[in-house]
Amino acid sequence: MEKITYKGKIIEVVQKEVEQNAKKKVFEYARRSPGARLIIPKGDTILLTKEFRHELNSFDYRLPGGKVYDSLAEYNSALNEEVNINEAAKQAAIKEAKEEAGIEVKELSLFHKSICGATVVWDLFYFIVNEFVEGSQNLEEGEDIALEFIGKEKVREMYLDGSISEERSALVLLRFLS
Repeated sequence: MEKITYKGKIIEVVQKEVEQNAKKKVFEYARRSPGARLIIPKGDTILLTKEFRHELNSFDYRLPGGKVYDSLAEYNSALNEEVNINEAAKQAAIKEAKEEAGIEVKELSLFHKSICGATVVWDLFYFIVNEFVEGSQNLEEGEDIALEFIGKEKVREMYLDGSISEERSALVLLRFLS
């Protein structure tokens, strides 16, 4: 049985009693709605976004993407209804490709699911967009996102030098380019 000890807009802290070696223990973890990220190769380049990030108070290069669910309430509802989260992540990836990157997805495939860790439940689903049509962005109010197709060698430099600060994405890019 779960007990929610804190609930914000996108993160909640959960305590869960489990039995281990005939003893009951309480484990605590943070849970957040999953995210979807897109690897969009074009020839010898990969599409990255240059986006102002308030948590960094600076611009950052990153893979296009966003949340699978816009709120914790929506995510918890999906969990309670046993929604297929993989399929929900795929649909979110298609939506984010159109809005954030101006890409109409014709074909994509799941490349990797990154699991944050034991005490933080925040999965990121990485999709490769194999076929697409370029269009125009449909950004949400307040979003400041520029698109750049960057050569794969430069992308390698960027994930090593920290220009791509979302380190989970940097690791997935490393795997993709290896």
